[in-house]
Amino acid sequence: MEQEEELKSMSLGDHLEELRARLILAILGLTVGMGIALFWGRAFLHLILLPFEQAMKTSSLEPSLQAIKVAEPFLVYLKASLVLGLLLSSPWVFYQIWAFVSAGLYRHERRYVYVVAPISVVLFVGGVLFFLLVIAPIALKFFVQFNAGVEYIRYQPSLSDYVSFILLLSVVFGLTFQTPIFIVFAERMGLISLQSLQKARRYIFLASFVIGAIATPPDVITQIALAVPLYLLYEAAMLVCRFWRRRG
Repeated sequence: MEQEEELKSMSLGDHLEELRARLILAILGLTVGMGIALFWGRAFLHLILLPFEQAMKTSSLEPSLQAIKVAEPFLVYLKASLVLGLLLSSPWVFYQIWAFVSAGLYRHERRYVYVVAPISVVLFVGGVLFFLLVIAPIALKFFVQFNAGVEYIRYQPSLSDYVSFILLLSVVFGLTFQTPIFIVFAERMGLISLQSLQKARRYIFLASFVIGAIATPPDVITQIALAVPLYLLYEAAMLVCRFWRRRG
């Protein structure tokens, strides 16, 4: 009864106030993270440019990106620093997100938050690095070699377009890698059963490719590169649910 009263004590206004406070704290943390990231922005930008450089050299081409606008290199540097700042501040940001979620749970349910928050950070950073270090080199090699040998085509993308492409997909991969967290959390909260998750396999398999097609540019390589890990993470989430249930 005490737990029920605790849950009912927060009104809609209280939840909105909690959301506002958590958003402010998350933005402040992101700002600090970006401030720190400005010192390593050039190194992170080099990591972003590395897949293109390797793909061009593999195809015996000279790496070259166009900076068309006057302030384009500086704006690209700020954009890279923002994403690096998100990576650095992700423990704080994800803690604020899950702290807001925990405000609407019973006291005995809040213990799950302290487990999933650090795992969320690991999955987000892992998703970003997975794209940068594994998928991006494969995708760029495909794009570069696709145009190789075609007469009158000189492959020289815009610096801003290339960096935006890499950073956007890095964040997309990081966010989609959060899928198993929400699945396990929903199963632990009783919102969905393990049996329902197992029956939905074929639909999730199809949905993974639909999400891959929507969340990535219109090329088969990155769509499959996102869809396959997304479905494998779904299977991993079911394994965790099954293990947790047997342990309980």
